[in-house]
Amino acid sequence: MDSCADDIGTVEEIAEDTILSRQTSVNLVPFIGQRFVSQDAAYEFYCSFAKQCGFSIRRHRTRGKDGVGRGITRRDFTCHRGGYPQIKASDDGKMQRNRKSSRCGCQAYMRIVKKADFDVPEWRITGFSNIHNHELLKSNEVQLLPAHSTMSADDKSRICMYAKAGMSVRQMLRLMELEKGVKLGCLPFTEMDVRNLLQSFRNVNRDNDAINLLQMCKYKKDKDPNFKYNFQIDANNRLERIAWSYALSIQSYEAFGDAVIFDTTHRLDAYDMIMGIWIGVDNHGSNCFFGCVLLRDENMESFSWALKTFLEFVDGKAPETILTDQNIWLKEAVAVEMPRTKHAFCIWHIIAKFSDWFSILLGSQYDKWKAEFHRLYNLQSVEDFEVGWGEMVDTYGLHGNKHIVSLYALRTFWALPFLRCYFFAGMTSTFQSDSINAFIQRILSAQSLDNFVEKVAVAVGYKEDAGPKQKVPRKVHKISLKTGSPIESHAATVLTPYAFGKLQEELVLAPQYASLMVDESYFIVRHHIDMDGGCKVLWIPHDEFISCSCHLFEFSGILCRHVLRVLSTNNCFHIPDRYLPVRWRDVGTSLTKPFPAFTSDEHAGKVQLLQSMVSTLIAESMGTEERLDVACDQVAHVLSSIKEFPGPAHDDNDITYTSPSDSLILPEVEDSVGFVQSFAAGSTHDPMTLGKMKERRLRDGININRKRRRCSLPCCGQFGHDATDCPMMGSDDLNEDGLGFI
Repeated sequence: MDSCADDIGTVEEIAEDTILSRQTSVNLVPFIGQRFVSQDAAYEFYCSFAKQCGFSIRRHRTRGKDGVGRGITRRDFTCHRGGYPQIKASDDGKMQRNRKSSRCGCQAYMRIVKKADFDVPEWRITGFSNIHNHELLKSNEVQLLPAHSTMSADDKSRICMYAKAGMSVRQMLRLMELEKGVKLGCLPFTEMDVRNLLQSFRNVNRDNDAINLLQMCKYKKDKDPNFKYNFQIDANNRLERIAWSYALSIQSYEAFGDAVIFDTTHRLDAYDMIMGIWIGVDNHGSNCFFGCVLLRDENMESFSWALKTFLEFVDGKAPETILTDQNIWLKEAVAVEMPRTKHAFCIWHIIAKFSDWFSILLGSQYDKWKAEFHRLYNLQSVEDFEVGWGEMVDTYGLHGNKHIVSLYALRTFWALPFLRCYFFAGMTSTFQSDSINAFIQRILSAQSLDNFVEKVAVAVGYKEDAGPKQKVPRKVHKISLKTGSPIESHAATVLTPYAFGKLQEELVLAPQYASLMVDESYFIVRHHIDMDGGCKVLWIPHDEFISCSCHLFEFSGILCRHVLRVLSTNNCFHIPDRYLPVRWRDVGTSLTKPFPAFTSDEHAGKVQLLQSMVSTLIAESMGTEERLDVACDQVAHVLSSIKEFPGPAHDDNDITYTSPSDSLILPEVEDSVGFVQSFAAGSTHDPMTLGKMKERRLRDGININRKRRRCSLPCCGQFGHDATDCPMMGSDDLNEDGLGFI
C-alpha cells in the first residue's frame, strides 16, 4: 500500500462539466476532488463502489499530517486483499499456525484528505486506483464479505419490531427484501446474522435495564444530595423518560448557561432511547456538560418534558440562546417552554445535507452556489441577505425547490444576519462542530448497562466524589502581545487566554481600517481599500458606551476591530469594564462561579474596578525605573495596610478569588516593555506618584465616590480618565472655563 501513492497524494484538474453526484449512489466511479461530509460518508461510498465491482474494502491508515492537535486529516481505504499476511508470535513464544490469508498485495485504494472551504470541513479524494491483481467476485459472492455483511441501526430496529410482532426470521428477511427492492438473498446480512441479533435481544432485558438506570440515579442521589434527576413511567410500567445532571454541571450552568446546545441527534442503543445532551462552552473555550435526557419517543410532548425538567434542575434559569437540530417537534417545544430564549439551528447539521440536496441538481455549479450560500450566511445586514437570497435563487434557477423554500422560511433560525444581536459564545462556528461532536462521542462511548450514570460522569471529566474541586487542572498558557498597544496589555490581564486570543485577532486587524468621524459620537469605519460602505460605530465616552453595527460584541462578547479602531484613534487606552464581560474573564473560572467570594453586584464591581486599576498601574509603571520603584513601594505599603484588617471567616466550602495576573505580568507578556518605554519617553509631564495623588485628594477635600468628570485632552495621553487626577489639568488656564471636560 505504501508504494501505491505518495504521502501528499495527487490532485488533478476536474473538467468544469463534471457532475458531483449523490454520494450514496453506486453508479459513480470515485474521482479526484470528489467531496464528502465525513469519513463515514466516504467509506460508505467506496464500499458501495467496491460491492458493485466485486471486491471489499477496509480502513488502512490514518494520518494527522498537520501536526498533533489537528485530529485526523487523512484516511486511506484499500482493497480487502491489499498488503500481505504477517505471522505473529503467541504469548508463549510459539509461532501461530499459518492460516490461509486472502491478502495478495493488491494496490487498489482510495485516499481522502480533510480540507476546509468557507470554514466548513470536508473530505476530498486526492488519490484513487482501481487496478487489482486478483480476480473479482460475482454479485452473489461479494455480499458475504465482511465489509458488505452489515446491518444498519434502522435494520436492527425494524427486525426488533418484526420480532415483537411475532414474525419468523424468514418472514422478516422476505419482507425486508421487498421493502429494499433487492433480489432474493441479496440483503447485506444473512439469516444467521438476524438470529444472532435476536439472541442478543433476548439476552438483554431493556425494561429491567431501564429500572437499573433508575437505581443508579437513586444511589448517586444518596451519595450526593446536589445530584438531580427526574423520570416518568408509562402505563405499562416502562421507563418512558429520564433526565439527570451532576452537581458540577449545575455549577457550570450558573456561570456559563447563557448559551447552550441541546443535541438530540443520537440514539442510545443500550436502552433503545433517544439521548439529548446539554452542552455549553466555558470561559476557556472548552465544552462543558450540563445534563442529559433519555426519551422513548421523539415528539413534542417528550421534548417539552425534557426542557421543563432541565429548567427545574437549574432553578428555572433559562438560557439566553439555544442551538438545536432542525426538528419540528423540538422547535415547538422550545417556543412553549422557553419563550424568551432565542432558538437557532446548528448550521453544521444543515450544511451536512447539502451534497444530497443540491449536488446532482446544480452539477458543475454546485461549488459556486455553495460559496454564494456561505457569503449570504455570513452577511451582517438583513437587508443585504434578503436582496442576495433573491439574486441567488434567480441565478441558479432554484424557484420552487423544496429545500430552498424551507431554508428561506426558517432563515431567522440559521442565517447570521438574523442572529448577530444574540449571544452564542462562538458556538455557531462550523469549526466548533468538530469539538462538540468529539465531546458527544465521549459521552456516547460510555453507553453501558453497567453503572452508566457514573461512566458518563467520567466521560465528561467529572471524577466521582470530586466535590467542589475542578475536574482537571488547566494548562497555563503563555501570552504574547502582538500590537504593543495599552488596550492589548489591559485585556491580557483581565481575559482568559482563549478570550484574549479572540480579541487579539481583532486588534491585529484593526489598523487596516479607517475611522471617519461623522460627529462627536458617530463614526464610519471601513477597510482602507473600500471607498464606501463600512460599519457604523456609536461612541459616548462620558457614559463609556460604544456600539457597532456589526454586532460582534453582542454575538460573541468580544469587541470588534471597528470599535477597537475608534478607541485607539481617539486616545482611549483601556477597554471599559462592561466590554470585558465577566463571562470571559480569568477570575477563579476553574470553579465556575465568577467572584464566588462575594454575594452582591457592588462587591463584584469593586473587584473588577480594582483589577482594571492594577492593569493600569502595571502599564504606567513599566516606563522608567523611577516609576517601578515608586509603584513597588506604594503597593507594598497598601498590602501591609490591608493585612491589618481581619480577613473573612472561611470554611471548607468557601471559594476565594484568584487573580489571573500571575500568568500575565512581566515574565509571561512578551514584546511590551519596549513599547511602554517609548510611550513614556514621549510624555510631556513628570510622573505623579500614588502618594501625591492621595495627598492632593485629601487636601482638596475631594470625595472619591462622587461622579467623576472625564478628561478629553488628547495631549494628556489618557483619554477618558478622571479629570481631577490629570496632571495636565493643574493649570488654571485650562480649568477656568471648564475646557477639556465632557
